Amino acid sequence: MTTIKTTCDQCGEIHLGTADIALELEGNGDEGNYRFVCPECYLVQRRPASARVVSVLLATGVSYEVTLAPAAPLCDDDIDRFARELASDDWFERLLSLGGSSEGLRS
Repeated sequence: MTTIKTTCDQCGEIHLGTADIALELEGNGDEGNYRFVCPECYLVQRRPASARVVSVLLATGVSYEVTLAPAAPLCDDDIDRFARELASDDWFERLLSLGGSSEGLRS
C-alpha cells in the first residue's frame, strides 16, 4: 500500500493511504486541491495541489473529481437574446443542427 505523508493543522505530520485522500482538479486538471480527514483529530483538511502534487497523487492512485469554473451569471442581454431566439420560427431546427436530438421532444 502506498503511504502519503502530509500535515494536519493540529497534529503535524501524518501518514495516509491513497483511499484517505480525495483530489479536486480544476479546469484543465493541472492543479487543484486535495482533502482528507486527519486520522488522529478527525478534522477535515484541504490543501492546494500544484501540478507536481497532482501528478504524484494521480500516479499513486488517489481518486479525483473535476470541478469546472462557475459560469458568469446571466444578464438582461442574455435573457433578451434567448427570448428572441425562441420567438423565431426555426429555433428548434437550428437547435437540432447543433447536435441535439428531437427524440421524445415532438409529438
